[in-house]
Amino acid sequence: MVEKQVEIMNETGLHARPAAMFAKAAGKFKSSVTVVCDGRKANAKSILGIISLGAAKGKIVTITTEGEDEAEAATTLVQLMMDFKE
Repeated sequence: MVEKQVEIMNETGLHARPAAMFAKAAGKFKSSVTVVCDGRKANAKSILGIISLGAAKGKIVTITTEGEDEAEAATTLVQLMMDFKE
């Protein structure tokens, strides 16, 4: 299991478009991927799950990956989250 934290830098947080991009990227990995924000947990492969977290700019989210490609998944998804700067 790999667990990494990242701060939301996007001005509008994880709204629909970044959530969709994140879920699509997470779906490419065999590992299970979860995102936690303020104690709320969501399957990172679910757009609605990610949106339901209400992750606003400045919030710290924890990305947890578990499975055969967990390291690659964690690194890729953290980088993607850092690239969301609209």
